[in-house]
Amino acid sequence: MNDIEAALTRFAEGDCDPANFPHREHVRMGFEMLRRHSFPETALHFSHALRKMAIRGGRPEAYHETITIAFLSLIAERMSGASDFESFSSQNQDLFDKRVLERWYRPERLASDDARRTFLLP
Repeated sequence: MNDIEAALTRFAEGDCDPANFPHREHVRMGFEMLRRHSFPETALHFSHALRKMAIRGGRPEAYHETITIAFLSLIAERMSGASDFESFSSQNQDLFDKRVLERWYRPERLASDDARRTFLLP
C-alpha cells in the first residue's frame, strides 16, 4: 500500500488526529477520494470520516455538513485536467483559504444550526 492509500485508509477509519489534520489535508483527502469514487460515494464516506474525527477529537459539534459538501463540490468541479494533487493544488490555491465559501454564502448562513446539520444551498 502506498502512502496516499494508507492516508486514505486512516482518514476513512477516522484514525487521524484532528489537531494534526489541517485544512490542506481535508482538501487533499477530498481530491483523492473523488479520484476513486463518484461524488455521492465520496460525500458519504468523507462526511463519515470527518464525523469520526470530530468525535475522536472530543468535538462532535465541529462537523459542518454545508461546509463539507460545498468544499467537495468545489473540488469535484475543478478536478478536470489535474493529474495529481500537486497540480490540482497549484491551479486552485483559493481552496486552501477556508473563507472561500464566503464568495457564495453569507457568513450568518454558514454559521446557522441548519447549515451545520444539513446541506444548504447558498
